[in-house]
Amino acid sequence: MGSQWGYDKTYMRAKLEGYRSRAAFKLMEIQKKFEIIRRDDNIVDLGAAPGSWLQVERTLTDARVVGIDLNQIAHLDGIETIEGDLNDPEVLQQVRSMMPVVNVVLCDAAPKLSGHKSYDQARVIELNEQALAFACKVLKQGGNFAVKSFQGTDFPELYAATREHFYSVKTCLTKSTRKGSTELYVVAKNFKG
Repeated sequence: MGSQWGYDKTYMRAKLEGYRSRAAFKLMEIQKKFEIIRRDDNIVDLGAAPGSWLQVERTLTDARVVGIDLNQIAHLDGIETIEGDLNDPEVLQQVRSMMPVVNVVLCDAAPKLSGHKSYDQARVIELNEQALAFACKVLKQGGNFAVKSFQGTDFPELYAATREHFYSVKTCLTKSTRKGSTELYVVAKNFKG
């Protein structure tokens, strides 16, 4: 549960409040601003390890929460997890059998970055597109989607692609994001189906 950016105030607050990472506060901000999760929403969380978003999601809904990641997610009460790739048809089938209705798909995942800006940007956008494709396969009409991305030359294409599938698409910069980061969230509501 370390932070590659050091032990800043947000990281220390996360530790103090029992969250697995600072990312918990990002989801809280998104929820406060956009209300993407309702009390009876079933949620699928892509790239969910270490699980701080899952911890927040469990407090926002009384319905089912499923976390998916390539890495094992340490146990959290009331959370179901799948260790696998979101692009694997078996993972998709597993989600469908666990949850006949999916109201919200969230993705705070990011690939391991190499330090080469254009290469990293392309990999981030590719992961974002995969998360969007997954959401379009499982979301019920009217469902919501949020995904972490990074500003760059490929970002407008992702934004446009998301707008094709949702009636409302906005971007959100969170206060919990480390200073100097180009990170932002695409928050899409009301899936066209």
